[in-house]
Amino acid sequence: MDADVVRAVNDLTGRWVRSLPPGNSVVSGLGLWPLLAILATAADEPGRAELAAAAGIAAPDGSRLAVQLIEALGESPDLHAALGVWVHEQLKLAETFGEVVPAPLVGMLTGNPSIDKPKLDAWAAEHTDDMIRRMPVELDPDVMLVLASALCLRTSWVRPFTEQVKHLEGSWAGSWRWLERTDTDLDSVRRYDDLTVITVRGDADVDVLLGIGPGDVVGGLLDAASRPADGVPGSELIQGRREVAPGVRIGKTTAARPDVRLSLPSFEVSSSHDLLELAEVFGLSAVTSNPGSRGHFSAISPAPLAIGQAKQKVLARFFATGFEAAAVTSMAMTRAAMVTRQAPRLDVVLDRPFAFAAVLRESRLPIVAGWIESPTQAG
Repeated sequence: MDADVVRAVNDLTGRWVRSLPPGNSVVSGLGLWPLLAILATAADEPGRAELAAAAGIAAPDGSRLAVQLIEALGESPDLHAALGVWVHEQLKLAETFGEVVPAPLVGMLTGNPSIDKPKLDAWAAEHTDDMIRRMPVELDPDVMLVLASALCLRTSWVRPFTEQVKHLEGSWAGSWRWLERTDTDLDSVRRYDDLTVITVRGDADVDVLLGIGPGDVVGGLLDAASRPADGVPGSELIQGRREVAPGVRIGKTTAARPDVRLSLPSFEVSSSHDLLELAEVFGLSAVTSNPGSRGHFSAISPAPLAIGQAKQKVLARFFATGFEAAAVTSMAMTRAAMVTRQAPRLDVVLDRPFAFAAVLRESRLPIVAGWIESPTQAG
């Protein structure tokens, strides 16, 4: 896995989550990044420079790195990823189109939504194991090209949780599906300054990180994800040589060895994002404006094209036996028109808002990241 690409995806994810409004949310910078990288290679100036900066790459390398990333993700037993491009059958393509988009990724649009939309929906469902069944795009006769990515993640915990209904008071007053487990891996808890990070290990190559503390928790969690060996490990916290971390207190266990008891709510969160509402964050400002007679993407077509839609649908579930997530990100190019935008024990209790991120263990590539303002109500 290219370390520079991992860093670029992490940076994009961090900028995105810092731009979100309050409340439960989840994003996949990994789902968006390949599309921005491909667009950077395809775009003319000034959009080319904006997109390259947002993706954190040199524009000529964007398409190649995007395809390489998707191929590298295919080596993960827990994660599936796909790219797709659909071109209107009446769109004249530039001679350079094949340098931007590899031929195996390309399908056709007829211009008839009753034919095209079921095809795109089926692709989204296939590549997310039916977790997302609709492509987040609206088709009309002006849509000339659709560019999409899909991700699907399923992992099981090495050590599962027990589940019960728990009644809480305070800001989370109510009855929640509550998860709890103990294990002896003290260093699964680490303190990074004022942030506590807990690693919940999956049985293959994906871990889920949980973060609690003051301030920019999601941003701090993504930073910690890139530095797994830093911070103060739980094996030091439990000896009393260090101050106890946020969400952590020193308790007692009847077991023969010190252990960690982790308790938190089961959660399910889904979000739909209109990426054009944050066009400046994603480098989409220039390529969504009226491009005039030439268009923004001459490497794709001599027809004047602009980005008319950019959306993501994403969900994540954390439950007793594992974690699953899926994301579908799509962008639609339309013919040029002005676009309108839209012993001792470490007791760890996440009983107030907290962050989460799923990462590939070796590369630390963030797959999804989010914020839980309140847990899922017990049914």
